Amino acid sequence: MTKRNLLNQALAAFALCLTLPLHAQTIPFDSNRWEFDARESRVEEYLGRQSLFLKAGLALVKDSKFLNGVIEFDIAFSPERGFVGSVWRVLDKNNFEEFYFRPHQSGNPDANQYTPTFNGLAAWQLYYGEDFSAPVRYRFNEWMRIKIVVAGKQAEVYIMDMETPALFIPELKFGPASGQVGLSAGGPAPTHYSNFSYTSLDAPALKGKAKPPKPAPKGLITAWSVSNGFAERNLQGKFQLNESDKAGLTWKKLECEATGIANLSRLVVIGEQSNTTFARLIINSDVDQTKEMKFGFSDRVRVYLNDRLLYAGNDQYASRDYRFLGTIGLWDALFLPLKKGRNKLWMAVSENFGGWGIVAAIEDMNGIQVQP
Repeated sequence: MTKRNLLNQALAAFALCLTLPLHAQTIPFDSNRWEFDARESRVEEYLGRQSLFLKAGLALVKDSKFLNGVIEFDIAFSPERGFVGSVWRVLDKNNFEEFYFRPHQSGNPDANQYTPTFNGLAAWQLYYGEDFSAPVRYRFNEWMRIKIVVAGKQAEVYIMDMETPALFIPELKFGPASGQVGLSAGGPAPTHYSNFSYTSLDAPALKGKAKPPKPAPKGLITAWSVSNGFAERNLQGKFQLNESDKAGLTWKKLECEATGIANLSRLVVIGEQSNTTFARLIINSDVDQTKEMKFGFSDRVRVYLNDRLLYAGNDQYASRDYRFLGTIGLWDALFLPLKKGRNKLWMAVSENFGGWGIVAAIEDMNGIQVQP
């Protein structure tokens, strides 16, 4: 065999290796590659296997750099209320992508959830419905196989059935960025995991397909100016804003998602002294007129037009009854008495947990111009 033939064979073999998937990295839970940030975590025998018991926290593979690929594990939980699953592209312990199970909602449309966590705040009240969860009936107190395939800005989740995805996620909310991979457990109930592995791949194939996007509501607001955070109590009893209320505010432009939702936690870090932010619009009107604005918010809002309080609302979780989720949508309406010229619309949005957001639409845009 000539040197040229040997070289060609070697190059062909190398090219073939590039097309093959990397081997799955199986990481035993007693490995020192794991780091735990949880109320409770321990390796123990469970249902005939070595397993990880995890409660209220994260278990991350310290040296992992996961962008695209496959995450696989087995999970076993009881029907108790909990939020247990997997995280990936973990930039830090406050910023990551997550898919979790709600055992207490087995078989319901919200039996599970994909959500991003921005600056320590998960956003399931903003991201809900068929693109974010799937009705799956679980088998309790026995091992269930799970597979998550991540490719660019999309992902799909397999639950027990490894041939057909239970959920196709058409848009991951973080821009693709390499990060750690691991497991999560939220809520009061713990869970057990076994047989954890992950495989990094350049471009894993997805079986699911995105549905055509729904048409945007007419007059949807597409961007806001968003202030730094401050304490909600600063606005208590404030029926009129004055210059001292505005002193020290800094502003950034926040583009809305295709749905019109502005996820405020992308810019503002929630805290005891920072649970409220202003989302601001300027509405230039050709004449004195009244315009209907449909809007939604999470969790609470105070609406000021030209510094005067027009409306205050509370849509936080369980604020109406124990089944009220506090999800966001264009379900409320205000009639804005606009004056000719420049009008300042300031919406003070306050948050407890579950998603910090605002959405609005002014269907009749005749005679007005809106800018953040």
